[in-house]
Parts: sequence; C-alpha cells; structure tokens
Amino acid sequence: MNVGIVGLGLMGGSMAKSIKARTGHTVYGIDLDQETMTLARLCGAIDGPLTGETLPLCDLVLVAIRPRAAIRWVRENGGRIAKTAILVDFCGVKRVVVEALAPLAEEHGFAYIGGHPMAGRERGGFTSSSEDLYVGASMILTPDQRTDMKLLETLQAFFLDVGFAKLTFSQPEEHDRIIAFTSQLAHIVSSAYVKSPEAQRRRGFSAGSFRDMTRVARLDEEMWTELFLDDADYLEKELDILIGHLTEYRDAIRAGDGERLRALLKDGREKKAAAGGN
Repeated sequence: MNVGIVGLGLMGGSMAKSIKARTGHTVYGIDLDQETMTLARLCGAIDGPLTGETLPLCDLVLVAIRPRAAIRWVRENGGRIAKTAILVDFCGVKRVVVEALAPLAEEHGFAYIGGHPMAGRERGGFTSSSEDLYVGASMILTPDQRTDMKLLETLQAFFLDVGFAKLTFSQPEEHDRIIAFTSQLAHIVSSAYVKSPEAQRRRGFSAGSFRDMTRVARLDEEMWTELFLDDADYLEKELDILIGHLTEYRDAIRAGDGERLRALLKDGREKKAAAGGN
C-alpha cells in the first residue's frame, strides 16, 4: 500500500517511522520545513516526497497538521487524491474539520474519516518523533452514515499493524466534548500552574507531583490556541466547572474549615477511584 503523510512533525513523523518499522508499505511525505524533509529521507522514514505526481498513487492519505492548515491542504489538493483512496486527518478537534472535509471528499469522490491518535509528547517536531509513539495507544475514528465496514476493516488492520492497541469510535460532537476535559483543560491548568513565582524558586523542593502538573506546559502556543478556540464552547464549560471546584477548596482553607476540606478531598479521591485508569 502507498501511504501519503502530510506533515512530518511529532505525529506525522512518528507515523512514518512506525509504518516503515512495522510494515512493508511505501511512504510518501511532505513538510514545509526542508530540514525535516531531508532528515526524513536520510533516516528512511519516507521513501520519497509527496508531490503532485505521487499523491494520486496513494491508497491512504494521513493529514497530520493543524486544523485550518489541514482544511486548506485538502481544498488545494483534493482533486489529485485518487477516488479509491482513504483520507484520515489527525487533528485534535473534529467538528470543524469534519464539517469542512466531508463535503470535499464527497465532491472529489474519495473516502474520508476523521481521526485523532491518542498519543503525544511534550516536545514536538520530527526530531522528537519515534517509531514507538503509538504502541499501545488508542486511535479515535469518527465514522458517519457514509462509512462502510470494508473501509473500517482496512483502517483497523492498518492502525493495529503500526502499533495501536485499539480503535475507538466516536462522533465529532462527542469527541470534542470529551477531549475538552481529557486534554485541552489539562494543558490550560498546567500552563496556569507554572506561572506562580514559586515555580522559579522550587529547586530542591519538587518531585513527581510538580513534574506531572507541569509536563504539558511546554506546549506549542500556536497549535493549542487554534485547538482551544475551535472547541471553545466545551472548553469554557470545563473551565467553569474547574474554577467552581477550586473556589470550594479555597473557601474551605480560607475559613479554616477542616471538616469541609476533608470532605472535598475525600470526594475527589472517591471520584478518581470510580473513574479508574490513569
């Protein structure tokens, strides 16, 4: 199978490396950064550039760039994608992307399904990419009424082959609602937490808790601003809920109310136990 990858940063670069390490597929890639293209060729992550000549040869096209850039790329290149091909985007929000790309796929005759790999690292770029980034991860797909079972079977076989542990099926609305809590809110909390003056004076006083809270504060502000604004409605709701809970803790501490504080902490512990997992 010929696989085209648009964007060779952390996600696309890791996908290219995973494909070459675990399958016999041919990989064509494209990235705006020429140094990245050179590195990808030299390390064998891609077999060649994704161009106007190689794009029509691709059976699967994976778009691993920011939402607006992904939409723009498909608008500009959709006519070159083979009608027998499948296109999957890796964008971190789904409603705005699916709404734009589904009609383009229908117009040009190729199959499209929204996707989101549940994997990542605090540092981005091709140099941070790895052939094992997706090992054990979940791949979210957002099929609709036009998605046939054969397409899903093809994608399931492909994503399991490159290391994913499972496929999770969702709808764009559900995806964006849940991801606002599980991913976007965590990045905002981490970014806000590390702004305390004590973050610069904590040498020798920090351990696992500090590392866990600050790990994702090292983010790409351009990408995350776009993701936050594309999911603003759900993200605002999660922020309101969090601020409400933080206010309860602050008020209990301010009042010296140990009974109330113990109850809040116990409630949090029990909710974590009920939620399970990591």
